[in-house]
Amino acid sequence: MTTIATERSSWLQPTTLTNGNTLVRSAPFPFFVGKDVLSRDLLPKLLEDFPRLRGAGYLPYEKAHCGDAINKLIEQLVAPDFADTIGDNLGIDKLSQYPTYVSISRFLKKRHGNIHTDGKSKIATALLYLNPEWTVDGNGCLRFLNRIDDYDDMVVPEIKPTYGTLVAFKRTENSFHGHLPFEGERLVIQVAWLASEADKARKARDGRLSYKLKRIQGWLSRIFGREKQAGQP
Repeated sequence: MTTIATERSSWLQPTTLTNGNTLVRSAPFPFFVGKDVLSRDLLPKLLEDFPRLRGAGYLPYEKAHCGDAINKLIEQLVAPDFADTIGDNLGIDKLSQYPTYVSISRFLKKRHGNIHTDGKSKIATALLYLNPEWTVDGNGCLRFLNRIDDYDDMVVPEIKPTYGTLVAFKRTENSFHGHLPFEGERLVIQVAWLASEADKARKARDGRLSYKLKRIQGWLSRIFGREKQAGQP
């Protein structure tokens, strides 16, 4: 019987980004939307191995916090041949030459999702969604936008963050994107290709600090929440 372990070599194939299921656009900035890049058979194991993160938003990827399936998936996501295919769709020659920074999000707060373009240290960004389904219309769905001040001025219809959807875009001065406010579980793996190793070191340092602060905030919220409950008549 074929097992998940023996099938890992084919989890992510560059050909999935060059078939008819992938929407590729070069204007108003380069981006693409790939669908069904992962077999549905892998979903239970990937959900089991997705890290139980404490804190909302994108947190730095730590191999020790993830199960084997997620670690293997990330390994394939940043592999040179897969990265270069992403770059080809975005008009970037040999994307694999740039250092990568991986972050993971399990939960969002309503403050997340404001329209932005990403910092200049980023060459390109890819987002791989692992949510089994998405029934919240609009909220939490990625939007590529023509303007920084209008969520409704979409380049293409909003993209539901459902399992096996991979989106990527080249960072430009007008690569506007965001989503309507959403609070709750939203499973995403993000890969950023950065301009330099110095940028990677800086993002890693900032990410670790942010993670520590979020854990402290969560701990304080739980402590004060228990105290508040204990003080109720």
